[in-house]
Order: sequence, then C-alpha cells, then structure tokens
Amino acid sequence: MLSVLDIFRVGIGPSSSHTVGPMRISSMFLSGLKRAKKLEKVARVHIELQGSLALTGVGHGTPRATILGLMGHKPETYDPCKGDMQLERIESEGILSLCGHHDITFDPKFDVDLAGHIIPDLHPNGMRLIAYDSAGAELLNQTYFSTGGGFVATKRQLERPIAGDQVSAGISVPHPFGSASELLALCSTEGLPVHELVLLNEDAVRPRAETEAGIDLIIEAMDQCIDRGLVQTGILPGGLKVRRRAPELWDKLKSAPQSNEREQLFDWLNCLAMAVNEENAAGGKVVTAPTNGAAGILPAVMRFYCLDADERACRSSRHKFLLTAGAIGLLYKQRASISGAEMGCQGEVGVACSMAAGGLAALWGGSPGQIASAAEIGMEHNLGLTCDPVGGLVQVPCIERNAIGAVKAVNAARLALHRDEVTLVSLDQVIETMRQTGLDMSTKYKETSQGGLAVNVIEC
Repeated sequence: MLSVLDIFRVGIGPSSSHTVGPMRISSMFLSGLKRAKKLEKVARVHIELQGSLALTGVGHGTPRATILGLMGHKPETYDPCKGDMQLERIESEGILSLCGHHDITFDPKFDVDLAGHIIPDLHPNGMRLIAYDSAGAELLNQTYFSTGGGFVATKRQLERPIAGDQVSAGISVPHPFGSASELLALCSTEGLPVHELVLLNEDAVRPRAETEAGIDLIIEAMDQCIDRGLVQTGILPGGLKVRRRAPELWDKLKSAPQSNEREQLFDWLNCLAMAVNEENAAGGKVVTAPTNGAAGILPAVMRFYCLDADERACRSSRHKFLLTAGAIGLLYKQRASISGAEMGCQGEVGVACSMAAGGLAALWGGSPGQIASAAEIGMEHNLGLTCDPVGGLVQVPCIERNAIGAVKAVNAARLALHRDEVTLVSLDQVIETMRQTGLDMSTKYKETSQGGLAVNVIEC
C-alpha cells in the first residue's frame, strides 16, 4: 500500500507531473551519480523531455524545474530567491551548479531537447538524463517517468507486471485494500469508518503522532495557499494575460449580506478553489490533491465545511476529510492513473472531485457505502473530461475547472447521502471506466495542447 501522505505532497506550481515530478527525477539522477561516485566527473548533462513533458513543457515550467532539480532543489523546500539567482547565473555565465556545488557548463538551448515526437509506450511523460565526462564519455544514462501527482518511476518499475499504475511501496499494512469493494468489506468486518481504518494502516508506516503532524502540515500548506491567493492581484505569467479573479470575488463576499445562501455557496467555493489554482498558475507553493492542476478542489471544500469555532473539532473534521479523501485517491492511483497526460483531465479534476465528494460525505456522517457512492458520482459526471490547456499553461480552462469541480463535489455528496439503496454503478466500476476512457482518448486531449480549446482559442 502507498500512504495517504504520498497522495498529498507540498510542491510548487504549476504542474505536479511537469514541475514537481521532473524536479524529483533530477534528484534521483543526482543520487545515482553519487552512488556510482561519478558526480565530480560530470562535465555536461543532457536533458531529453519526451511526449507531454515536451509538448506542454515550456508552459508548465518543465525545463526550469528539471534544471532546478539538477542544482539540488526539492519541491518541498524550494527557495525561489536562491533558485532565481542560480538560473540567472546559467543565463549570464552558462554555468550550472550541479547539486549546488559542482560547476558544469550548461546551455539550455543546446542541453535541453524538447522531444515531443517521442511518445514512450510505458507512460507519455518520459524524461531521459545523460551525464558526460570531460572527454564526452557517458557516465550515466537513465530514463524516468513522471506518472502524475508528483509520483515518479524508473523504466524498470513501470515494466513490472503490476495492474494499473500501481508501484509497490514495500510496506505491509494491517488492512490492505486494492479496490473499493475490499475497502468496504474491511470497514464492515472491522466495524470501522473509512478514515479510522486508513489511520490504522498509516500506523504501520510511522508513529500515529507523525502521521497526524504530517496531515497538519498539509492542512497548513493548503490554508496558506488559499490565503495568498485571496490577496494576490494582477496578471498571471505566461502571455495569456489571465487576470487573478479570486481577490475581487473575496472582497465582494466579505461585504455582501448573507441573503442568498444557495448562490453564495457557489461563490464561496468558486472563490476558494480559484485562489488556489491562481497561485498554482503563478508557480506558487501548493499541495498535490491529487495533482497541482486539480489542487483547488479539496482545499476549497475542506475550508468551507470544516470551519468551526472549536479548534479541536475543526482539526478532527479536517483529518477525517483528508484521510477519507486520501483513501479514494489511493484507489485511483493504484487502479488507474492520476496523470492528465495518461487519462486527460478526468484523471485530475475528476479524481479530485471524487475525493472531495467522498471526504465531505464522511464529514456529513455518511456510511462507508455512502462515501463510496459520493466518490462514484463525483467521477461519473467527469468521465471523458479532456486536458487541453490553452498555450500549454495551467490557466485556461484549468482554474475555472477547479471551481466547477468543487461545486460538483458538494452536490455529489448530497446526492449520495439522500440515497439508501445499493447503487447501480460501483466506485470500482467507475474507476475502471475512467481508465478505459483514458486509454481510448486521443492524445490530442491528454495534456499535449494539440486539440480542443488549446487549438480553438487564439493565444493573445
């Protein structure tokens, strides 16, 4: 089993698969050089970005993230000031400080190859790194894959005969589940709600206090992202001239009378979700939930429905929400995929909507069956959702899509809690349907910016 804390990770925008993943891959490559005792022999590094990493890589910040990773930066601890200074040195002097201390010559125009014509069979987000010595001999040549949500894998890992997108974490837990039906059966047998059963599995990974502290850090990062997004104004980077809208809506909500509760529900969720994804589009600090492109849905729903005057009650409800949502995210990650390059946006916004719906159903006292039903409804009405970012940027339609996903998640939870009978469509069936739909979907609509809105909207 993977851990829930693998699903929720702190990173930088605008993309978990195109920014966070490549930065982690660079770190893996450096570790390989260190293990082989070859780091100090490196004179040049060549980067080959394949498939979606090349086709939308520039707009998603992939070359920049990869280079920052080679300089020793990690998504969780990235220092923008230090990173910008090092990138300026590359531009002015042509020098890259490998791992932060070993200088090599580097020219992004020559050493970064956008190989969009190469679509790897194992996963469309392929990335090849080659290190050379001063004589031009290869020191290390490795191919990696960024599989969505900041997860990364080697070629050997993806070639293993494991179902779906699952990669073994090498951890034994007391209540393993590989499907929603197994999860529901365990909840019934053990007499436990979803979040408590998941917490027992987390206990096998680390002490309970560390898990709770980890969840608290995720909550804090989500809150901070919302708070920044509510006050930052201006135009988002990238050339589309997209204006931040969350601060203006926030000001209206604070001053408006609480008269029309239904309309204001939409406005609050829209405002909170867009605040996060406008921060993400600007390259800010966000939490994969389960990806950066869909990072606004869970924080918006959690923030709106977990506010409580009692701080202890608020913390408890947020833990329940994230543990339940995380369990649902694990099912998608292990049985299908959360990669937009593999599944389209149904694998990002669709999965986030499903996770948020299940988490909210848990908060509202739903049974494990109703939680699964909410998650199923959340995905069922996102099936076939394409990923067609205009200009290769995580802005249009991505920001608004998170707002719509948050509202849809709430409605899915409400529908599920009003249903007592056994559902016709199970969560396992809708996850498998999403997987099959993603495989059938044209690559034009899977984070390549070669179809849909990306070719029908003029970039100006």
